[in-house]
Amino acid sequence: MKKVVISGTGLFTPPHSISNEELVVAFNAYAERFNADNAAAIAAGEMTAIEASSAGFIEKASGIKSRYVMEKEGILDPARMTARIAERGDDELSLQAEMCVAAARQALDRAQRTPADIDMVLVACSNMQRAYPAMAVEVQDALGIDGYGFDMNVACSSATFGIQTALAAVQSGQARAVLVLNPEITSGHLNYRDRDSHFIFGDACTAIVVEAADQAISSHQWEIVESKLKTSFSNNIRNNFGFMNRFDESGVGKPDKLFRQQGRKVFKEVCPMAAEMIKDTVHAAGLEIAQVSRYWLHQANLNMNLLIARTLLGRDAEPGEAPVILDTYANTSSAGSIIAFHKYQDDMPAGALGVICSFGAGYSIGCVVVRKI
Repeated sequence: MKKVVISGTGLFTPPHSISNEELVVAFNAYAERFNADNAAAIAAGEMTAIEASSAGFIEKASGIKSRYVMEKEGILDPARMTARIAERGDDELSLQAEMCVAAARQALDRAQRTPADIDMVLVACSNMQRAYPAMAVEVQDALGIDGYGFDMNVACSSATFGIQTALAAVQSGQARAVLVLNPEITSGHLNYRDRDSHFIFGDACTAIVVEAADQAISSHQWEIVESKLKTSFSNNIRNNFGFMNRFDESGVGKPDKLFRQQGRKVFKEVCPMAAEMIKDTVHAAGLEIAQVSRYWLHQANLNMNLLIARTLLGRDAEPGEAPVILDTYANTSSAGSIIAFHKYQDDMPAGALGVICSFGAGYSIGCVVVRKI
């Protein structure tokens, strides 16, 4: 089978950061107003008062200290609590495509490639800005790539599912090189008025160049040794927003059209699934867990990652074995594990083995074993 490598990665970080403290001020102002406006119903037991949030609660529950967003003021306005981002005209580059182009140029530079070297563009993320044309085709045009592109959505696992799709395209000869992009504007589907989840997400975009090993010239090459994908249906992470919502006016604006989850169930069910998936993928590569030097895990919750690493290693992970970026980026959905990979790979020696693993709604899990060249 033809050897395939990841030869370059890129990262676009939004211009605005929101600390836990800033987020809490906005949420608590909203909660205070809500409780005051509904004091009579709350006193009568007809409604439940909203409990205040705190920076300490957020960090203890998630490990998150801050997050990057594309727009800040609207999110922190207690009367709005949604970003203010104007729609662009059809003749303008969309916001998601703009993020993709920025991350792609960095990945192409690290791969020592130009758009002329790319045959396929795959945009894989949790939410697309519009139904069609495909975001990938817009990015393809913006970069001047001759070939084809399409979009993919497997929620938080979109990046690893995208790597597997790119791997197959290169191995089959359909593409010399593939550009995988993960533009996540997760602030768009987050309910900032929900105390249990108002702090979870942040925005970012990552890019990955996947190409045939015998053609790669980059100094940042990682051979894709093995990859496995798995899905198992669950309602515990859900977002019901979609193009058919306009058919039933009673659902417009309801909380289920934004992100929601049953966090305790997700934690209990996904952690063992992810650990088992990593073991299976490593063993399928003919390797043992002890040979793996680094785990670039999905960045959703620090406690989840600590438990997964402990399950795999039989001990707490040493610093550097499972890098964390969610303290400053929060959960960036599909981009999270790739941000960790992008930021924490250059120190590893040739021959070192690592695992990129993402998991989330679906449930879905994608696992990729890589070796530094």
